[in-house]
Amino acid sequence: MLRPTYNHTTETPATFFLVGIPGLQSPHLWLVISLSAMYTIALLGNGLIVIVIWMDSTLQEPMYCFLCVLAAVDMAMASSVVPVMVSIFSSGGSSISFNGCFTQMYFVHAATAIETGLLLVMAFDRYVAICKPLHYNRILTPQVMLGMSVTIIVRAIVFMTPLSWMVSHLPFCGSNIVLHSYCEHMAVAKLACADPVPSSLYSLIGSFIIVSSDVAFIAASYTLILRAVFGLSSKNAQLKALSTCCSHVGVMALYYLPGMASIYVAWLGQDTVPLYIQVLLADLYLVIPPALNPIIYGLRTKQIRERIWSLLMHSLTHLL
Repeated sequence: MLRPTYNHTTETPATFFLVGIPGLQSPHLWLVISLSAMYTIALLGNGLIVIVIWMDSTLQEPMYCFLCVLAAVDMAMASSVVPVMVSIFSSGGSSISFNGCFTQMYFVHAATAIETGLLLVMAFDRYVAICKPLHYNRILTPQVMLGMSVTIIVRAIVFMTPLSWMVSHLPFCGSNIVLHSYCEHMAVAKLACADPVPSSLYSLIGSFIIVSSDVAFIAASYTLILRAVFGLSSKNAQLKALSTCCSHVGVMALYYLPGMASIYVAWLGQDTVPLYIQVLLADLYLVIPPALNPIIYGLRTKQIRERIWSLLMHSLTHLL
């Protein structure tokens, strides 16, 4: 097994050593197989969604465009952490360069901020489609969609840049062993010789503001949606309207519940919740949603399901 190194000078460490899940440092085949399977599903499922939406002119509505972006972000986020995790659980540990560690940290946390923004605009899309269907194309124009997308990205950059700067400029003069499966900022900040509380507070407050504001607007959207749906006279119309929202609600639950549990357990339950559970929650939060999102949308959205099936049959015919 790779032996971790230590740095006892005030110089910046050249590398960090990721141990994976504390207490499970030895190679674990079941974790390698599980992560590899979920990563494969995430790449294939999200890749199919991106290809189908990109190629099919009938799927150019705002809802599908935002779903395409969400699938691309899922693939990129999973690719930034899962290969490292597989390396850790197959060999018992993995080293990562100082710059590589903070690049991964920046990308992972920025991607999560982008995803919560995408869930918000997708909720707004459902609100307009159900509550103001006659004005849908006038409200959600390509310019409005581009503006919302740029705003989401800028918000993530504005949030992550100060956090990454604060953590990367902390003095690291002790151990360079990160008790985590990836460069999660609190796990890295704990290695600093200076007080990591300012950066941890910034992260907690920033994530609370972003998530709580997004959840509040999403809740408001769905309150108006439900009011409009139950105001319909036809039961079939009610069921059809509700079915268009089920996939989005499922993805939101899959994203927010483990995400919020991971954040607040790491901050508030660090003395009561075992460290391996904290790390496992954080790992599952980054791996499971990208793997299940395409399954949820593929099974629940008729248009995507039909296009994917048609694409697969077309490809199989050409192979045979």
